[in-house]
Amino acid sequence: MASCFDLLWWSRCVHREGYILRGSNDYSSLSRALSCGLLALGVSWPAVASEPLYAKNLSPVTGLFGLPSQRDARATPRGAFAGALHASVASHYVNDGKGDEFLNLDGETQRFALEIRYGLADSWDVQLEVPWVDQSGGDLDRLIDDWHDLWGMSDGGRSDVPRDQLDYRYLSPQGGFSLQDSASGIGDVSLSANWAFHSDEKAAASLVLGYKFGTGDDDEFTGSGADDAFVALRFSGDHLSQLPLAWHAQVGYLRAGESDVVEDLQHRDLWFAGLTMDWRVATRWSVLVQLDANRAPLDSEITGVGDDAVMLTVGTRWQFTPHWSAEISVIEDIRVETAPDVTFQAGLRYRPSRD
Repeated sequence: MASCFDLLWWSRCVHREGYILRGSNDYSSLSRALSCGLLALGVSWPAVASEPLYAKNLSPVTGLFGLPSQRDARATPRGAFAGALHASVASHYVNDGKGDEFLNLDGETQRFALEIRYGLADSWDVQLEVPWVDQSGGDLDRLIDDWHDLWGMSDGGRSDVPRDQLDYRYLSPQGGFSLQDSASGIGDVSLSANWAFHSDEKAAASLVLGYKFGTGDDDEFTGSGADDAFVALRFSGDHLSQLPLAWHAQVGYLRAGESDVVEDLQHRDLWFAGLTMDWRVATRWSVLVQLDANRAPLDSEITGVGDDAVMLTVGTRWQFTPHWSAEISVIEDIRVETAPDVTFQAGLRYRPSRD
């Protein structure tokens, strides 16, 4: 909504053009006055690039590793800052056993992340992400049980166990893990450099190198307890037709450090990939649909930790000022049990305009 100052400025434009509601036939003046009004109401804003939704696989095991979220391939303008705050709440329930393995994941993960980008040079930026992670029994079990009951959906046994409890357990001859007490703390901090080796008005492609530091506590599932490194290629571009669509994609490789949580069970060579469609349905509103996938974190016969993950994210973004936007989204594990049952997310972004 326009501010009082915007409306006063529009009134001044109208007065200056001599358009007063008394039957004037000066259509040229009217046109110029209306143009002023549209600018005041924020219809014409500086161009801010599209951006994928922030989406991470927060399954208690996969979430330990430094798999990066998708992002715009374009670099932040030289000397400019961009930033975001992300909040995620993920609900888990997996109870499965095969052979001599047993897995139980029952709990809730809350994750808050501060993301800062800085344009180092033309086509180069760096990104710092600092997360806070909380593992607990949570409060979502009743809501999810009611949702399953409403639609007659299977809940995989979730309703047969006490609600809002924390119980992460994995047992196998090679080792295992256990967490029953709530824990929280700083997660694993990551730093990455993004080089947009191609960028024009329609499309961009970039190479990113990143490093995740083992700053979290592996005993409390706030981090893996080890450092990871990753490399990725990213693409962003407008749709080839006249439709108001933008596309983003990434594909990459992560070399995981040796985590004491999963010891000899982990896969250290992990691939990840993603694809996003951003549809600008109105001047300030976008609807986004996104797919993300990654290699299974463990060498296991159990689906929840041994099968490659696929997630679907659906969300909307509201650009409420030329540089600020807010977004909400929901993530579902379309390959069941390879990601949280459901993840609710919200975010606030600041993006500088592009020249």
